[in-house]
Amino acid sequence: MPAQGAQPEIAPPTLWICEHCDTVYRRRVLACGEVARCARCDAILARHHGMGVRGMLALVVTAMIVFVQANVWPIVTLGLNGQNISTTLWGCITMMWREHSQVVAVIAACTLFFFPIGKMLLLGWVLLYARKGARAPGFRLVMVTLYRIGPWTMSEVFVLGSLVAIVKAHMYFDVIPNAGVFAYGVLMLLITAFASIDVRHLWDITRERRT
Repeated sequence: MPAQGAQPEIAPPTLWICEHCDTVYRRRVLACGEVARCARCDAILARHHGMGVRGMLALVVTAMIVFVQANVWPIVTLGLNGQNISTTLWGCITMMWREHSQVVAVIAACTLFFFPIGKMLLLGWVLLYARKGARAPGFRLVMVTLYRIGPWTMSEVFVLGSLVAIVKAHMYFDVIPNAGVFAYGVLMLLITAFASIDVRHLWDITRERRT
């Protein structure tokens, strides 16, 4: 019998259920780099997780630091007739709003700022508790929210679009890429690393907190 006051061990789940077609599979241990896919609809059932909870938390903290730098530092400097103009991401969004492009400004603010920072904060919240094998308050709502906003973090689209714009603008202006665009490039790599991590396994390694 377990000692009094000891936390019960978490029974490992024995089945995978495809969230797209509800096909049930017997769970097995995945090798390094292996991905389990549904034989019926080819959806991803699970990925091998080489990174632990502490490693994921360190990745989140790093991404948040880079995110702050990317939004504080200027993105690009344009020079024409001896005059230089530099701006940050929020400077561009504010300019679009003033130029009566409110819809584009709102979409840019959501996909490049609010959704990414929201994803990092929520993921950091659940990982802080997951270090001890516990589920954070509001765990279910947070996990659902992370799943919903995942496709809407578009920093990589912004970086590619900025590179194209810099190349084209160089035909008319003196263009100097600033630290902000490079910070967004690093953030793009970190978000790509996030995409390779299936946070659904947090359901398996955590348990409900006792009240």
